[in-house]
Order: sequence, then C-alpha cells, then structure tokens
Amino acid sequence: MTAETAGGIAEQAPVGAPYAAATARRTDPALLMEASVLLADAALAARRSGAELTAACSSWRFGLRAVRHPMWGLGTALAVGRAVTNSAGLGFAVNGGPVGEVARSMATVARRKAAPVTMAVDAFTLRIEAATGEHPNLAVPLAKRLTDAVVAGRRVEALRAARELVRLLGVTRTLTTLSPVIMELLALLTLLDENPTNDSFAWVTLAGGIPTTEPLLGLPRGLLRRFNQGTGQAERAEPDALLCRVLARSGNDIVRYIDDISALGNHGLSLLRRIRCADGAERYVLLLPGTGFGRLRNRGPQDLIGAFDGLLRADTTYTRSIKHLLVRAGVPEGAEMMIVGHSLGGITAMNLASDLDFVSTYRLTHVLTVGSPIDAKRAIDPTVRVVSLVNKYDVIPGLDGRGPASAIDIPDDWLELTWVDETYDYPLSHSPQAYANTLRGDRLPYRTQVNALITTYDGEIVGNQPYLLLDR
Repeated sequence: MTAETAGGIAEQAPVGAPYAAATARRTDPALLMEASVLLADAALAARRSGAELTAACSSWRFGLRAVRHPMWGLGTALAVGRAVTNSAGLGFAVNGGPVGEVARSMATVARRKAAPVTMAVDAFTLRIEAATGEHPNLAVPLAKRLTDAVVAGRRVEALRAARELVRLLGVTRTLTTLSPVIMELLALLTLLDENPTNDSFAWVTLAGGIPTTEPLLGLPRGLLRRFNQGTGQAERAEPDALLCRVLARSGNDIVRYIDDISALGNHGLSLLRRIRCADGAERYVLLLPGTGFGRLRNRGPQDLIGAFDGLLRADTTYTRSIKHLLVRAGVPEGAEMMIVGHSLGGITAMNLASDLDFVSTYRLTHVLTVGSPIDAKRAIDPTVRVVSLVNKYDVIPGLDGRGPASAIDIPDDWLELTWVDETYDYPLSHSPQAYANTLRGDRLPYRTQVNALITTYDGEIVGNQPYLLLDR
C-alpha cells in the first residue's frame, strides 16, 4: 500500500484546544478497530439473514406451498417467526420488502430492538473509542458525555451536552472537536431514533459506503437532484489585480496551485492553465475551487446544493460546466491534463475521473485533492495518479464516511498525506490558505513528495484563463 500518513508523528494539542490530559492507552486503537470490523460484519450478516427469512416467508411461492401443505406451512412460519423475533436470537430482525419494511417500521416506533442494531451500535461505539485514543479532545468530560449519551440513545441528554459544549467552546470548535466521529454520531442518531425512514444512513455508513439519504428524515438523493439540474456553462472572465499578481508567481508546485485556488475564491471562478512542458508537449492544468457558503444555492455550481450532489453523484452541474469550459477553450481531444481541486473542487475532479466520456476525450494523468471527501470515489483509468491531502482537524474530508474512526481503506495506488497542525478550528482548518501554510512549513517533505510526482508538468506557463462557471 502506497498511501502514507503522518501516523508516526505525535499529535500536539493546539493552543487553547480543549484537550484532556494525556493518559496511557489501555487498549490499542488498532485492536478496537479490528473488533469494530468484526462486529460490523456480523451486524450486516444478521440483517441480511433477517431480510432473507422475511422475503422467503412473504413470497407468493411460500404462500402457495403453505396452502397445499398447511402443516408444513404452519411449522415453517412459526420457526421463522421465532428466528426473527426471539429476543434471545436475532431480536426483531424482520426487514426488507413491503411486508418486512412495514413490520420493521412498526417495531422501530415501538422500540423493539434487533440483534443487528445492537451489534451495529457496539461497532460504532468501538470506532468512537478508537478515535478517542487518537484524538484526546474527545475525552474531554463534556465531549465524552455527549458521545456516551448518543451511544445510549439518550437524545435529550445528548442535546444538553451539545448545548453546554457549544456554550463552552463555540460552534466551530465544537464541530472540530467532534469531527473525527461525526459520521458515527450521525449514524447512531438515525439508528436509535424512532424514525424508520432514515435507518439506511446508518447501515450504509457501517458498511463504509456513502449514504444516499440525509440523516434527519431519510430524504433520498433523488430529491436533491431536482434542485441541481443545471446544464452547466462556462464564460471567459478577466482576472482582477490580485489574481494577476498571484498567477504571475505561480508554477508547477502544489503550494502554488493551492495559492492560485485561494486567489480564485469560491464565487464561481475556475482556471485553465496551458503549459509548454520541458519535453516539448503542451499540457493543461485545471484548478477547481470549493464551495461558496454564502447561500444554499448560487447561480453557479459551487454551492451547498452542488456540494451534496457532487458527494453523491458523478454527473453534476459542476462537471458539466467543466466539460463546457474545455470545449469552449478548444482543448484538443487526447490532451494530457492534471486537475487540482480544493473541497468540492476535489470531489468534482474525482467525478470527472470516473466519467467514461471525459476520460475517453482527454488524457487525465493526475488528480490532486485538498481537503476533499473522495475516498469512496474511483477513477475509471487505473493509471490516473490520485493524491489526497487531509488536515485531520478538517471536518469536510470525513463526510464521505471514512474518517479517522473508519475501518474503510483507500486503494493501494493512491497517495494520502494527512497531518495535524496549529489551525485547529473549522472552517479555518479547511481553508486553502491553511493547507498551503502547512505544506510550506512542518510538512515541507510532503510538498517535495507531491511535486516529485508531477514533474511532467514542469515548463513554461503560456496561458492562464479564468472562467466563470454557471448553472445554466
């Protein structure tokens, strides 16, 4: 496995961070994660078993045979009923299909627990314990009170603990403190409430996938798609004085690329760069900024609706805008290209890498992502080199379901570089400036390592053209 982390470097508590005093670890986090994986597999297997038994007994074939052989049908139904409702066995494990889902919903409202749910809760609890060993801020009494209340299903107490934590630390620092286990906490909340429509969020998270529903009501991503149906457009834009100054000192260097993205801002601009490389070939670099947080929806694809859509789907308004940009710019088919993206820009880069039409038209060689939740996405072309840069205090990269507490891993041919730095609070920890400053300083070897992978793009910059991306 070529993915690399800063796991061997001791994590220091930033100034003013709500860290508990360091204590000797009684259990190795790696052992906790192994136990979590085993429990998660058992929970998923038990849930599948309940679904298969439910489907078998509710099928028309079973009903037809039971009519022909009533004694056999009665005995089988009683045996299956005991198997899927016995508290000493699977608990109330009826699920799947119209009959199973109605029964499961009624059991959820009545607070009938199933063994798969109990095992899933234990698996998530072990993940949280493992993360606490790596992130002492989770051991602070108020944070521990919050996580314990969520695990126990005591929502009122969890709400009170969250309110006190916000009162003590503020919203941003509270979010940062809980960021290593945010997906686990959301999954537990959906699994232990009385709402049967949002449980799939927890099961998909447990299995290491990207949830296709939101955690509160369980609304499907299809509804989100209706809000993000822009055809995607791109118009040439003139750089302002600040952007011109930044681009004038740019070069084939990961820190310079991040500086360029920072100067582009997140108000709809992206940049296409043309480079006459040292080997005489002309290659292109796309710089894609992240989300603009001003409003839920902007006139361009860099908004919150676009961010959630990009996380769940590959064909988005942002990807369509980029395709339009490349056609409008006259980039020839077969041209070699590297994409550097921050946050939503990194998500979009991986979405393009998974787009058969895109990779058939252009030769995508590298994808460099900065603070992006991309771990569940895959490039169609296995030769595309993927580099992911992650600040562990940054909340956003964990939104794909793979955080510090997750047992899910990334492909062996990816390079993932992670660290902690003094920029503790989100959203500062997510800003491109924070990433650039870290790579200039303590993580200078990472900068050198990434730059060594992209030397193909060394050469003279012969074109820097910003484009304004629009929904339609």
